[in-house]
Amino acid sequence: MVPLTTLWLPILLSAVVVFVASSIVHMLLTYHRSDYRQLPEEDKVLAFLRPLKLTRGLYVFPYCLPKDMKSPASIEKYKQGPVGMLTIMPSGPPAMPKFLIQWFVFCLLVGFFVAYLTGHTVLAGANYLKVFRVAGTAAFLAYGLGNLSNGIWKGQTWSATIKEVIDGLVYGLLTAGVFGWLWPR
Repeated sequence: MVPLTTLWLPILLSAVVVFVASSIVHMLLTYHRSDYRQLPEEDKVLAFLRPLKLTRGLYVFPYCLPKDMKSPASIEKYKQGPVGMLTIMPSGPPAMPKFLIQWFVFCLLVGFFVAYLTGHTVLAGANYLKVFRVAGTAAFLAYGLGNLSNGIWKGQTWSATIKEVIDGLVYGLLTAGVFGWLWPR
């Protein structure tokens, strides 16, 4: 077993590497731009929603309780459409510093659990590929596979979902590389 205290550097450095890589993916590369679409007649939709004073949260429409899903009225609402989910965030410009700090903390959290799992399954002095395999699998589970639920449950397009999984694979491989490189000898 490798103690977590000896893995602080790979935890920190993997978070920095993933943070930089994700910045490159989202700011310099353009393949995620097609993931988001503008609402038709956006100004009219926003003017309609504004007086409703929606609070932060995830809204589903048409809304019904599970016991009412098979009622004729609910079935008709679903048939007529649209069917969807709407995420409402606080008004104002995007709080990018806050989002970036939260993302970095998430990257640290992933690094911590990658270190925990790898430290309990790989001995000190193990070769690079053994560390890479365990750390990379754990990191990919965190960064990549969790995104599949957005395609399944939240209606996100599969093209956007697959791009997020691929991003997660890249972040997992980068994390694995850092852990393999800095693993205690």
